[in-house]
Amino acid sequence: MNFHVIKTEDDYDRALAIIDELIDCPVGSAEAADLELVSILVEDYERQHYKMDLASMYKDDPVDAICVAVDSMGLSTKDLVPYIGSKSKVNEILERKRNLTLPMIKKLHKNLHIPAEVLLQESKRKVA
Repeated sequence: MNFHVIKTEDDYDRALAIIDELIDCPVGSAEAADLELVSILVEDYERQHYKMDLASMYKDDPVDAICVAVDSMGLSTKDLVPYIGSKSKVNEILERKRNLTLPMIKKLHKNLHIPAEVLLQESKRKVA
């Protein structure tokens, strides 16, 4: 296949169609290499044209922002342990039973690219 930088919405739509065609290809095949390349091109286009602004989407809830970041990066809650602490601390944060500390906020901001202003907010939804 012949690929190029995605510059228009039509290019973007064609690239998404190619991804749909190749999504179930065998790992290690030439099609898998094509899929990886097209996915990178699409990701670049989306980053430039469809910026997701977590700061405005989750300005009142850092836990929701963490969950969105984890989902979008294909992570699991156990992947948060290096940034938050023990698995029990991760669960307490996600259940809104514990507030984020400054060291946690710094690590989450640096590694998950969540805006610091979102993480610094106190969650409006507390669990009793």
